[in-house]
Amino acid sequence: VQLQASGGGLVQPGGSLRLSCASSRSIVSFNAMGWYRQAPGKQRELVAIIMSGGSTNYTNSVKGRFTISRDNAKNTLYLQMNILKPEDTAVYYCKGSNSLLDYWGKGTLVTVSS
Repeated sequence: VQLQASGGGLVQPGGSLRLSCASSRSIVSFNAMGWYRQAPGKQRELVAIIMSGGSTNYTNSVKGRFTISRDNAKNTLYLQMNILKPEDTAVYYCKGSNSLLDYWGKGTLVTVSS
């Protein structure tokens, strides 16, 4: 399975971006899918996760600003990011997990700066 993240870029504070993570195979088989990020000099952290049943969870710093969703028909995971802040600057990665393995996509860089 290959996951390909896209949608990153440069955005001003307060702006929005939507990240996409396209899977080469059906995402129905994933028990959970998530977005992670790694800022320069920091460890990778979980940003948001969505379970196969649709339940979601977010790290506190993005609650109310980010929305994770999945489109099983398009085999794609999304992260809608609103009211972006400079501290959201990071490389964002998507991950799909089943009972056996974790699959990581290559990251996409999000830079929030004026």
